[in-house]
Amino acid sequence: MRQARGNGGAARRTAGMAMMASAALLLAGCGPAEETPVLTWYTNPDDGGQAAIAQKCSDAAGGAYRIETSILPNDAASQREQLTRRLAAGDTSMDIMSLDPPFIPELAEPGFLAVPPSEVAEATTQDTLEGALAGATWRDTLVTVPFWANTQLLWYRKSVVEEAGLDMDGPVTWDQMLQVARDQDKELGVQGARAEAMTVWLNALIESGGGQIIENPEAPADEVEIGLDSDAGRKAAEIISTIGTEGLGGPGLATQQENEAMLLFQGDSGSFMVNWPFVWPATNASAEDGSVPADLPEDIGWAVYPRTSEDTEPAPPLGGINLGVGAASQQQDLAWDAIECIVSPENQTEYFVTNGNPPSSASAFDDPSVRERFPMAETIRESLELAAPRPQTPYYNEVSTAIQQRYTPPASVDPETTPAETGQFIQEVLRGESLL
Repeated sequence: MRQARGNGGAARRTAGMAMMASAALLLAGCGPAEETPVLTWYTNPDDGGQAAIAQKCSDAAGGAYRIETSILPNDAASQREQLTRRLAAGDTSMDIMSLDPPFIPELAEPGFLAVPPSEVAEATTQDTLEGALAGATWRDTLVTVPFWANTQLLWYRKSVVEEAGLDMDGPVTWDQMLQVARDQDKELGVQGARAEAMTVWLNALIESGGGQIIENPEAPADEVEIGLDSDAGRKAAEIISTIGTEGLGGPGLATQQENEAMLLFQGDSGSFMVNWPFVWPATNASAEDGSVPADLPEDIGWAVYPRTSEDTEPAPPLGGINLGVGAASQQQDLAWDAIECIVSPENQTEYFVTNGNPPSSASAFDDPSVRERFPMAETIRESLELAAPRPQTPYYNEVSTAIQQRYTPPASVDPETTPAETGQFIQEVLRGESLL
């Protein structure tokens, strides 16, 4: 990746090193040389993988820079609040930031993010998967660099599928899964809590049905058109409602997020589950420590996200982290150099193997260590090519909060009224006529 960039990064680094050498000579007779520049990288919490990459890239920089990490709060809403406040205040320490894709339009629209130089954009996205690239873009411009990407797969119990006679090599629909759960008195692992996971689920259902939650995402607030009250939107509401009203999501559906859905899936009533790849190492660890039956992993299969409509390709959820540089950063050139190092396929591979977060780079999935630890790596890569980001809009927080309020608990969702009423409510909020 660093070599593919051409002369831009090398030229900046050579110039920087030359300036540092000159400064050292001038100061040789009157004191110590200038200290190594320090870049601050605001990271989301993980298992230490970003800190390890920061140290690795600092060592590789040969004194051009040193990266220090600063960990953001645990939940996405608090991360967004802290980043937005700092950027709006012109904080010059915002050298590198780990950003969730839904935050990006809100931060890019007012000019809080520095746009990657063309040579950086070219070097860091040569083999980036389509879904990850879409989540790093605003107004047809790359405004952040994809680091790691994430997506949900359809996980299934092989014993359940075998009894149902369902062919998992072909397209699988939500309607088929619902019927299998009814026939075998099983439950589906989905996320029905009043949380971001509900927006993730609803968006994937609508996108997989050929629709969009926001039909004109770049429009001003008072002109935003909401696509919830559409054929795809009503079908999505029907699926959520059916799972809730028929009890197919288990007794804890109303408070169920990703971890709780995994526990449900691991139990005797498990059948199908939509969830992120973390469930595979987590289930294997539980099998090893005796928390679940030792042979449970052998009964687990995986496939691409289920279809909302039989004749429409699925659009799995997109997650992950992109790297941005604050517009007020006084070390932007060094920050872009550091980002090129951070997102190299080698570092993405290591991060996947050690922290369980999939690469945004297509080639990183070919590494033997990835295939050994994640036998579903090819399905994850396929899913990331199909994945669709959540609504790309500067008003994402308002849209997501309104959805969470109106689509939970799932049993309260009415396919005939909830989409239209929620769409109207969102428009009223954006026009300042209603409060969340």
